[in-house]
Amino acid sequence: MMGNWIDTAGYGVGHWVIFALMITVLLYPIGRILSRVGLSPLWAILAVIPVVNLIGLWVLAFADWPGRGDAADRQ
Repeated sequence: MMGNWIDTAGYGVGHWVIFALMITVLLYPIGRILSRVGLSPLWAILAVIPVVNLIGLWVLAFADWPGRGDAADRQ
């Protein structure tokens, strides 16, 4: 008798619950940081895609953040 697709892949419900918890713990702070920068928190979903997450990190590191350039100009 064939089991459902979760049993045949070797992953149970507990695995998926832990996976969802880990993804939430990862994406929530990333979404908060992105919203403070002025971007949509939905961009945090790209953090779970390999290679795309590295590219996004480099783009975010060198992007102009709001309020950062004004303080340097005033001094």
